[in-house]
Amino acid sequence: MKATGIVRRIDDLGRVVIPKEIRRTMRIREGDPLEIYTEKDGEVIFKKYSPIGELGDFAADYVETLAKASGHGACITDRDNIIAVSGVPKKDLIEKRISPDLDKVMNDKIFINYQSGQNVTVADGIDKYNAGVVVPIVAEGDTIGSVLFIMKNNEQPSEVEEKLAESAAGFLGKHMEG
Repeated sequence: MKATGIVRRIDDLGRVVIPKEIRRTMRIREGDPLEIYTEKDGEVIFKKYSPIGELGDFAADYVETLAKASGHGACITDRDNIIAVSGVPKKDLIEKRISPDLDKVMNDKIFINYQSGQNVTVADGIDKYNAGVVVPIVAEGDTIGSVLFIMKNNEQPSEVEEKLAESAAGFLGKHMEG
């Protein structure tokens, strides 16, 4: 754990303000769920809650199936990190922070498809991997992650990858709602 040197008081309603700089750095937005942990020595830890991250092995199996069906690398992300990867070296992308481009796609609730001709960088600071198809995972009206296919060497995605990503995102969104 890293000390920030910032001290805040609890108000009369039990609230603590998380400073803007920390919220920006940690990509904590208004309405984001935070999980609270406590330690025996009195530490209270706030951690961003990732409903997609809870899927763990299921997401890994799902993304492996997507990669095999399409012949392309595939990823499932939450709002901040890549949580499952298949079809490309896992060590390159797993648990890496998503790129600002991918974050914008999810914020705007748009999807990048085979007709747009757009490629979106997948991971922050890693230009080697671009997504030709990105479909946000939406649960209860909120974007909670994305399903994407990675295109290599100027490959162009097809309608097949678009439909696979749409199906996966739709299924995962419904799964997280119910």
